[in-house]
Amino acid sequence: MLILLSGVSGAGKDTIKKELIKRVENVESLPSYTDRKPREGEVPGEVYNFVTTEEFENMIKNDEFYEYNIHHEHYYGTSRKLMGEKIASGKIIVKDMDVNGTENLLRILKNDTKVITIFLRVPKEILRKRLESRTTNPDLKEITLRLNRFDYEESKIGMYDYVIKNNDLEKTVDIIMAIIRHESQNKESEF
Repeated sequence: MLILLSGVSGAGKDTIKKELIKRVENVESLPSYTDRKPREGEVPGEVYNFVTTEEFENMIKNDEFYEYNIHHEHYYGTSRKLMGEKIASGKIIVKDMDVNGTENLLRILKNDTKVITIFLRVPKEILRKRLESRTTNPDLKEITLRLNRFDYEESKIGMYDYVIKNNDLEKTVDIIMAIIRHESQNKESEF
């Protein structure tokens, strides 16, 4: 089973994913590839595999991605090889991605893999505060870029199986854990 977590930048996708991995047996992350620089504290291979723009573009040429796109001026992509290995392992895979990537993966995988989509909602004012607190020297251009995408991301919530207001980490993680239990038991679901 593949669980896709989406939401605007700063909605808490990475934090929730880490909590799910800690708390739920058989849950594993599927890191994306990106050409952006790691943020403080990010471990290569955990949430992202960091590569140069040239390496990313070579991976595109070699058809190594299920899907990829440019988001906030950087490439992000889902590796065919990594996804295949993780799904073959029988683990529950949790991946965070933007709405375009979710749409693409749903189209590609809908007949082969059980995909559960969850959109995390955060009020715009709270989002601004989260983005500003990510680093000691917030980049106003980057924050504005991410906030400008807010309405577009929110306009796509209709394609998600679940929409959760993420204003309380514990409550959100508990809800998603309940979703995982329910969906794991409901193997005959239609999508």
